[in-house]
Amino acid sequence: MLLCSGIHGIAGGQATGRTGDHAWVSTPTWARAALSHPVFTGLSRQHLGELIAELADPWTAAHQAALHQRRGHPRQRAAGAGPHHQLVFCDRVLATLVVLRFQLPHHALAVLYGVDRATITRAVHEVRPLLARRGFAIPGMPGLRLRTLADVVAYAQAEGVELRVDGTETQVRRPRANRCGRRAFVSGKKRQNTIKVTTVCDRQGRTLWVGAVRPGRMHDQTAIKTEGIEDLLGRHHDVHAKVDAGYRGLAKAFGGQVHAPPPKPAKAASPEELAAWRQARTQQSSQRICVEHANAEHKQWRALQRWIGRREHYAQTHLAIAGLVSDRAARR
Repeated sequence: MLLCSGIHGIAGGQATGRTGDHAWVSTPTWARAALSHPVFTGLSRQHLGELIAELADPWTAAHQAALHQRRGHPRQRAAGAGPHHQLVFCDRVLATLVVLRFQLPHHALAVLYGVDRATITRAVHEVRPLLARRGFAIPGMPGLRLRTLADVVAYAQAEGVELRVDGTETQVRRPRANRCGRRAFVSGKKRQNTIKVTTVCDRQGRTLWVGAVRPGRMHDQTAIKTEGIEDLLGRHHDVHAKVDAGYRGLAKAFGGQVHAPPPKPAKAASPEELAAWRQARTQQSSQRICVEHANAEHKQWRALQRWIGRREHYAQTHLAIAGLVSDRAARR
């Protein structure tokens, strides 16, 4: 297992890795000491140590499975034989977190660690899927995680949690000319090429689920419907949610469960009716604003402010970041 010693004391001392019975010195400790700071990772050192311990076994299993597939047969040499990795596992996690946090060029991290750029790229492509598959933390229930919208709705009914739902968009690179589906990414709201994601949180703004990753042209309500929200609400009648005006059709279909801002009165409405409408809209908005704060927490990570990578990797990136943010939010 390619782990660094002293996971919780990740920034201190001379760290070593171990493969089988052969110990060897890892990459420069000064790079690990600097990059493990919360400024670079967005995580406390305790959270970082827990994350590395959590991902170690899944990464080892995936790594051995990839080696077996490449060979086409079980390994024939003893554990520890053959070439060693230039990056121990904890350095791979650190490099991935820094890329997610700041979109730092892979070449820059390669210089810090004294490795080739392809080594950093390979590390990111190994660790990022593991982060995306973690799911989302449940407040007060350590060890349990929500991974699907069905999990969230079932949790909300069991615990009496009122949900907040909203969509958010991130600008992405424009597809090449004459490519099929190019217009699908053009957002009617932002007038840019975007990818749309739906966020669900509780009334404290703690992220419970992020998903329904769709091209920016798709409407917010359509995106959440593709995840089966109508069927879930129909089977869980005690679940309530507050949404913005973009989900007004869903609120009409589930009037007792989904609450959207009241529609604006007609032009001939009296001043009293307009004042009542403004008050009701303000009250509903103040109860729903926490989901906007949840989206803002995600976008403190540079990768979600403007995505400059390949669009097919965006979903993994957003899910990975949202899962990490949910860990911190669940402890509030």
